[in-house]
Amino acid sequence: MNGSSEHGAEGLSRRKFVERLGLTVAAGSVAGELGLPGLAWGEENSGPIDCGPPPKAAPQHRKAAEGFAPLPLPVTPLRRTEKKRPPAPPALIGKMSMGPVRWVTREGKRTKYRDWMTDPADVNTLLEWTSQKLGINYRSIEADFAHFSYDPRELPAVLFAGHNKFTLDDETRASLARYVQDGGMIIADACCGWKDFAEAFRGEMELIFPGRPLRKMLPDDPVFSSYYKLSTLTYKKEDGSESTEEPCLESIDFGCRSGVVFSPRDLTCGWDGHEHPRGTRVVIDQARQIGANLVTYLLGTYQLGRFLSSTKVYHEASTPSRDDFVFAQLKHEGDWDPDPSAVHNLLKFARDNSTLEVKFRREDVELKDPKAATYPLLYVTGHREFHWSEDEVAQLRRYLTAGGTLLADACCGRLNFDMGFRREIARVFPDNKLEPVPADHPLLGCLHDVHRVEYTPRVHEDHGSIETPELEGIALDGRLAVIYSRFDLGNGWEQFPHAYSYGMKDESALKVGTNVIVYAVTH
Repeated sequence: MNGSSEHGAEGLSRRKFVERLGLTVAAGSVAGELGLPGLAWGEENSGPIDCGPPPKAAPQHRKAAEGFAPLPLPVTPLRRTEKKRPPAPPALIGKMSMGPVRWVTREGKRTKYRDWMTDPADVNTLLEWTSQKLGINYRSIEADFAHFSYDPRELPAVLFAGHNKFTLDDETRASLARYVQDGGMIIADACCGWKDFAEAFRGEMELIFPGRPLRKMLPDDPVFSSYYKLSTLTYKKEDGSESTEEPCLESIDFGCRSGVVFSPRDLTCGWDGHEHPRGTRVVIDQARQIGANLVTYLLGTYQLGRFLSSTKVYHEASTPSRDDFVFAQLKHEGDWDPDPSAVHNLLKFARDNSTLEVKFRREDVELKDPKAATYPLLYVTGHREFHWSEDEVAQLRRYLTAGGTLLADACCGRLNFDMGFRREIARVFPDNKLEPVPADHPLLGCLHDVHRVEYTPRVHEDHGSIETPELEGIALDGRLAVIYSRFDLGNGWEQFPHAYSYGMKDESALKVGTNVIVYAVTH
């Protein structure tokens, strides 16, 4: 994409953007101070001490021609000029104070600086730019680990940026883990593409979120399309040469939300609007477009992050009259549980809206576990592709041939999962292809009439007017053994807005899911 393009096919209109978000972010502020107790910093301070100019001075708003109240003669009335401060916009991103205090001499004057200050105006400049381009008005503040509240209601995102190595103490790590799990977001940038900072940040994230590695973000991740459509980025090297490649951003995901986003190549110099013969960085226009996408993504997923911070569990209210119906969700190497409360909501809906007199339960199981063969229905979902072993492929083939049912859906309609599932199910049944479920199939009317369904706005934006369920399946002996939706069902089951989902709306998703349960029980 051309870095200078804005709307039309390349970006959302402001109206569509605001309608999609449909939320506000709580205002708040966090005082920033230079003290940083509890942190230890690397000895190798190899990074530069200055990348960009300082922030612009805040405009001075003065209202002249105001006088004091009349004074007794012979005193002459005086005039004064008084500053008028407009209300401050809500604080959205806090730039974390990082690095020890160091002293340098500039133009004969001794001044102090810290690693995070090499691009002092980066996030301020970005938010001014997004305010002009998108019509949304937020501000950044300085924050530090010692005085930060770690409450995303006060500050939805924090920015880590610098050149040098750093370490955090265990208390800070625990507080940051809680902050992200409560709905906050960590944005990080290796200024100038500096490897010392990148290695340190990756190491800290491994300690803060064990078992959740930073992984390269996929081309269809909403961060690359939340406002500007960015399939590639142009990178400039220190020798002035340029290359066009896929975006290099990395993330750690929590449910359907990226709670940590990291760029190992420089963005903040681009936000600040300057260039220098050092490091590898995204060109200025596209760095700001990625920044605008991060801002819109943050706004669009803030409430979802708050929702996901509390896990909802459905407890059966009455004694079952027959055996349990277990809805077993398959674990796999990808993000296998992106909608943690979805299945529970679906089972409650099925219980309340059908005559099935069973006790519903969810179990999480791996295909290699012999117990997987005992469940009437297996469910698999995720954002990323995954691989089954030869033993798992054989186990699933035996299960489905013996009468079991597999339900699959691509969470958020992600193409990477779609590709992976189609490849893996073709290994299970090489001679049976996924085929569209015909309009007269009993699945579409066994309980609810789902011949017509509603989709999320993103589906209509990119796929046109669709009203029928885009379900596919594999039939064995006249029975649907595999049921697959390339559009999301789980977000709808969760019954909470997912701003960037390609899927069915809540009621349609719940009805389709209930029909699948009824079909699995009766067939």
